[in-house]
Amino acid sequence: MISQEMLREELAQRIAAARPELAARLDLSSPDGLLAARREILQAAQDAKVLAICVLRSFDLPTWVRATCEFAGQIGPDAAAEWRRDFTRTVFLAGNPSNLVDRFALDHVTEDGSAAWQGPAPVGDSATLRRLLKLFDGSAELPASPPAVVRVGEGRAGEGRTPVGRDLYVATAGVTTADCLVHLNHLLAEAVLDGLIGPGDRLTVRQVPWLSGLPGPFAALRITDSPNRPTELRVYAALTEETHDD
Repeated sequence: MISQEMLREELAQRIAAARPELAARLDLSSPDGLLAARREILQAAQDAKVLAICVLRSFDLPTWVRATCEFAGQIGPDAAAEWRRDFTRTVFLAGNPSNLVDRFALDHVTEDGSAAWQGPAPVGDSATLRRLLKLFDGSAELPASPPAVVRVGEGRAGEGRTPVGRDLYVATAGVTTADCLVHLNHLLAEAVLDGLIGPGDRLTVRQVPWLSGLPGPFAALRITDSPNRPTELRVYAALTEETHDD
C-alpha cells in the first residue's frame, strides 16, 4: 500500500536518477536531506536549461496521453539525458498547431491537430513561441470520465520488445486540468525514457479521487507536495506493473 515512507523512497530514487550529484551530497534517505534536495530542485527549476513545449488547441485526456508517449518515444538519447536533468520540464501553451506549422518546427502533432510538441531543447530555442502564445488555461478541475484504453503508437521500439498492458491512474480530487498535465507529463515522459512504455503498449486510463488506497505494485509514481498538508507527500498519478497482452 502507498505510505509516506514509500513515497519518500520513490521520490528519492527519482531525484538520484536525474541528479546523482545531489544524492552524493545529501542524505536522501532522511526527511531533512530529501527536503533540502527538493528545495534546491525548485530553485534550479527557475533557471532550467532545457525544456519541451506543448501547444494545446483543446485537451482530451486519452488523446493527449497517447501523443505524449509517442512524442517522448521519438527523443534521442542525448536530448533525453539533458531533459531528465531538468526533470522533464514542459511548458503548456494555448494555440492551434495548424496555425504554427509554417513558422515553427514542431516535432510531434496529434492526428486530430489538437496538440503539438517542440523540443526538448535549450530554453532560448522556444523563446519566440513562448512570447507569441499564452499559457494554457487549465484552471478547471479535470472532467470525470470512464476508463479509456489507449494504444501507444510510433516510437523507438526496443529489439524484441513485447507490448504490454498497464493501468494509468490519475488523481482528480482538488486537481486542476493544468495540474494534471504537469503530473502526467512527468510520469509518462520519464516512463517512456526508462523503457516502461513503448510502441504497441496498452494503457487503461482510470480517474480516481485519491490514489492513497491503491494496493499496487507500481512501476512508476508521480509524487510531490500535498497542498493541504505541507509536511506530507501525495501521489498524483500511478503506472502499474505490466501485464502482457494475449
